[in-house]
Amino acid sequence: MSEQQALRVVVLISGGGSNLQSLLDAQIAGAPFAVVAVISNQATAFGLERARQHGIPALVLSHRAYPDRASYDADLQRLIDSHAPDLVVLAGFMRILTPALVAHYRGRMLNIHPSLLPKFQGLHTHERALAAGEREHGASVHFVTAELDGGPVIVQARVPVVASDTAETLAARVLAQEHRLYPLAVRWFAEGRLRLDDAGRPRCDGRVLQMPLVLQSDS
Repeated sequence: MSEQQALRVVVLISGGGSNLQSLLDAQIAGAPFAVVAVISNQATAFGLERARQHGIPALVLSHRAYPDRASYDADLQRLIDSHAPDLVVLAGFMRILTPALVAHYRGRMLNIHPSLLPKFQGLHTHERALAAGEREHGASVHFVTAELDGGPVIVQARVPVVASDTAETLAARVLAQEHRLYPLAVRWFAEGRLRLDDAGRPRCDGRVLQMPLVLQSDS
C-alpha cells in the first residue's frame, strides 16, 4: 500500500523506539498505515536512527529550550501538523502533554502503557506490580486524554507474574507483548474499525467497548 493510500502516522518517542520498530515492521509487512515522521524531545534517542534507516523524517524538538509546557506543546503541535497526520502515536514519549494539545488530537492519539490499566498509571510499573504481589501484569493501548494514562483503554495483553521475576524479567516479557499489541491497535484504527465516539467511548467494529479487548498470549 502506498503512503498516499495509507493512514498517515506521526510517532513521538524519547528513547530506543522498540515500539516504533514494531510499527515499522508491520508497515513493511503490508499494514495499512505509514509512519510519515518520528519526533523526539531527546536528540540522542536511538529511535531517531531507526526512522532514518527507513527513510523517514527524524526530527528533534528539545523541551529544554522552552520556559513551560504550554509553549513547547504549541510548537510540538505545529511540527506534528506539518506532516498532516491521521493519527499520532506515543511510543515512549516521556512528556506529560498539556490539555490543549491532547484536545487538538482528540480521538486521533494513542498511547501504550506497560500495565493493565487502570492499575499502575505513571512510572515504575513493573516494580510496583511486583511490590503489590500481582499475579498478572501486562500492557494497555488507550486513547489519550488529559488524564495521565487515564484515557479509554482499547486492548490489553496480559502476562503471568512468576515467583522468580525481577522488574527486568517482567519488563522484558511485557515489552514483547507491547510489540504485538501496538501494531494491531494502529491497524484497527487505520482500517476504520476503531474510533472514539462523541461521548468519549472507544468503539471497535461499531460496538462500545465496556471492557478492554484482550489479546491472547502467543506463548
